[in-house]
This record gives sequence, C-alpha cells and structure tokens, in this order.
Amino acid sequence: MYSLIKPLLFQFDPENIHYFVTRNLKRFNRFPGGAALSRAIWDLKDQRLEKEVFGLKFINPVGLAAGFDKNGEIISELANMGFGFIEVGTVTPLPQPGNPKPRMFRVPGDKALINRMGFNNLGVDVVAERIAAYRKNAPAAQKGLIIGGNIGKNKNTANDNAAGDYIKCFDRLFDVVDYFVVNVSSPNTPGLRELQEKEPLMQLLNTLQQRNNKNGVSKPILLKIAPDLTNEQLDDIVEIVQETKIAGVIATNTTIDKSSLSEEKLKKEAGGLSGAPLTKRSTEVIRYLADKSNRSFPIIGVGGIHSPEDAQEKLDAGASLIQLYTGFIYEGPGLIKQINKRLLAGF
Repeated sequence: MYSLIKPLLFQFDPENIHYFVTRNLKRFNRFPGGAALSRAIWDLKDQRLEKEVFGLKFINPVGLAAGFDKNGEIISELANMGFGFIEVGTVTPLPQPGNPKPRMFRVPGDKALINRMGFNNLGVDVVAERIAAYRKNAPAAQKGLIIGGNIGKNKNTANDNAAGDYIKCFDRLFDVVDYFVVNVSSPNTPGLRELQEKEPLMQLLNTLQQRNNKNGVSKPILLKIAPDLTNEQLDDIVEIVQETKIAGVIATNTTIDKSSLSEEKLKKEAGGLSGAPLTKRSTEVIRYLADKSNRSFPIIGVGGIHSPEDAQEKLDAGASLIQLYTGFIYEGPGLIKQINKRLLAGF
C-alpha cells in the first residue's frame, strides 16, 4: 500500500508532506475503527519479541528515533503502527522555530535525507503536557509502550550554560518519560558537537546523574553520539559511560560526511545526512563500542536501517535495540513488522 502512495508523497517538499501525513494519520486513527485497522495491518504482538534493556521491558526491539515526532503529537498513532518504543524530541527548554526553510532534502537515488532542522520544537512544557495526556488516555492495546525523551539546548544558550538547559528539560520530563537521551551530536545547532569532548561531556552527564533521583526513582540516561567520531573519541565515550554510570549509548546520529552522495549539488547542502549512506558506518560504531566495552552497556542502533537484514546486522554488531527514521520514510510502516517477523523467525 505504501509503495503506491510514496511516489505521490515524494513529489512535495519533505517537511510539508511530513506535516500533511501526520495530520491525516491523526484523522484516520480518530475515525471509528481506524486505530484498530491500523493495528491489524501493521502491529505484531508476540511475547518472544519482548526484551528487557536498562531495566525497562520493551514490547519489541524496534523503536522510532528522535526527530520524527518532535513534539509528542502522534505517539498513539505511531504505536498503532507497531513500534515498541518511541523517542520524542529533540526537546529544548524554550520553544524555537529552528533554522530557515528549506531545511530538509530527499536524496532518493541514495535512499537518504539531509536535514538542518535545528531543534525546531514547541518547548519542554508543551511536550511534557502532551506526553502526560497520552499516558492518561492511552488505549489498553498500547499498554507497555516505552517513551523516551531526547533533550537538547536552545540555540542561543552558550555552551558554558548548556547544562542548565539540559537540567530544565530533564526535570520537566522526569515524571512522563521512561528514559532520557542527551543529544550533543546534532550538527544543526552551532557549537553543540563541542559538548562531545570528554571534559564538558563528563561534567554534563555527572550533573544529570546527580539529579537522577526523585522519590527513590531514577531514569535511564543514554548518550546519542555522532558517527563522525574517531576511534580515540569512541574510546573516550566508553570511558565516559563507564565512569558516569549512565545507562548506555545511541549510535548514531546523522553524519556531516556527504562524500558518498550521487547528487553533486546536494553534497554542498549544510545539515546532517541520514539513511542508507550511514548504514555501514553506524554499524561499525556499534561494533567498535560493543567490542571495546566488552558489551558492558546497552547500545541502541540507528542509522540506515532499510530492511530486516540491516536491522539484524545492527543487532549482531552489538545493539540491544534498534530505531528507525529515514528507513521508515522510504520503506513505510511495513518495515517495522518485517523486522519483527525476521526476528521471530530466528527463535
């Protein structure tokens, strides 16, 4: 079904069509029987798919990466498509419009996207309220859905004051999300990747860990890293995770390396590249971290998953869970079920 409508969708600006699709997805699920039909087509429930990672039970290991549902608008609708967990954000303390448009570009010949969105979101207060409303009204069919909160800093916040932004998001979302992701690896906020350096990153993660206790409850904190790090920097990441005792790593964010693209003019577009060109590198990073750390912490694998085989490669390399973004856009929601069927075939 998706293969029939994708050519039409791809005729329009990718950001505009994203909002068109999400609006109509909400309408479809509100129509009598729409949500049940969505689950019947896309969702696959099987206890063998359940997996416990960093103390949380996931109904299946296929999640939605941050960036697709930045503001927590369509959590229920996405859950009806079969995702085992959904990561909302990146969220910042204050609302911000993001970078000037156009800021998202398809590269169909390479099954890729370039984006320079710039953490456009409605701010942490709105997002927290939306997740709380979902928790209150979630249907029984979505019991057990894990929600992550991906947090960042506002564009105008200096790096010296960045910890304050992360703390505000952490505190505001603490009661409504199941885990946190610290995003210091997006290439679309000026200077943000400087926070990946060892000293500032240690300080930031230790600061959040010190606050990670409310009425005796703590939440898993993960770090999302760039695929462009050197092996020496990945060694630092392993050391940082072990020293700060955060729960794990998400590997990887988008890359700034566009040298592999087939369209010359798009190689010069600013922003992060995602999709099939990232498949190999993200798997290499996962394998390196898993081997170097002796698999001492969980890794969520993301980057260029367009098929069940891509997903299996990530898991074989050392990922405990996987996330989709660009593959979801190119291959459609059927990819979630295809991956879970492949995993069941391995039992």
